[in-house]
Amino acid sequence: MSYELLLRHYGLRGTIRVLSSEVECTAEVTLLSGDRLILKTSARPEGRDSFRFQVAALAGLEGASGFAAPHLVRTGAGTLMFEEEEICGYLQTRLSGVPLHQVNATPEVRYRVGQALGRLSLALEPLKLPAMHRPVLWHVGCWPRLVELEEHLQSGSIAAPVRLAMGNYVELIKPQLGEVAWQVTHNDPSPFNTLLAGEGIAFIDFGDGCWGPRIQDLVVAASHLVTDPSLALGGSENLIAGYASVTPLSTLEAKLLVGLMKARQSALILINYWRAELFPAEAAYIKKNVARAERGLSILSALSVGEADMAVRRAGT
Repeated sequence: MSYELLLRHYGLRGTIRVLSSEVECTAEVTLLSGDRLILKTSARPEGRDSFRFQVAALAGLEGASGFAAPHLVRTGAGTLMFEEEEICGYLQTRLSGVPLHQVNATPEVRYRVGQALGRLSLALEPLKLPAMHRPVLWHVGCWPRLVELEEHLQSGSIAAPVRLAMGNYVELIKPQLGEVAWQVTHNDPSPFNTLLAGEGIAFIDFGDGCWGPRIQDLVVAASHLVTDPSLALGGSENLIAGYASVTPLSTLEAKLLVGLMKARQSALILINYWRAELFPAEAAYIKKNVARAERGLSILSALSVGEADMAVRRAGT
């Protein structure tokens, strides 16, 4: 089917290799010329809104500098995506690079990633996109309900810090989110979606993107880099510093950052344990970030509110 869609809507022929993906179908296309592209398709009703958002985001980022993102390949009719009665999709370039999770993320690399992420936030800030308010499981507005998923956690010590982090989010952080800047965000710049592309940094997979707090992309990226218990913020300090050098944090954003990082780590743990039970054949892929989140949450949970605020201020100045 992917081969037929590629030919019908783009007039292109090539070999197809299906890649791992949780919701949409993602396939790598190798053209006869040797060039490689990514074809994304979905037969789910919600896939149309998701793809309308994704293609508009990628189109809106064309010409932006300081980072790389995939480029859209227009259909033969000149549209950003194709829509048939039962299926829709779009075609983009395949970026070359090494995912951040596969490299030694030195302080210098983390700082560069933070700078690129700050520039991505600036490029997304003026965009008003179709379906940016669609339901997204990873949106901060959904987090209060995630405590219902606690029953899916394996027995162990992680349940207590998850419960505490989510309770703190609901009671203390969420009521203040209306006072920080909101905009279109990538919403998942994880080490799997961040590439070292030569001397530059690239971001892929905008499928979870939506309208959210501006700081959300920093929250997500930093929460994945909390790995070293000898450092106050576990090693995310350099990424935070790089981001703040491009997009300075407000006083309130700095105050809320660590609490949001812990809530995001907890959300990742809860959602992925739940989804792994729903889709056991894909459990390894679904839980690829869980161990990192559990380790990061244990490190950040050792900080008091005052210590966390001080650590963020030191990193961002």
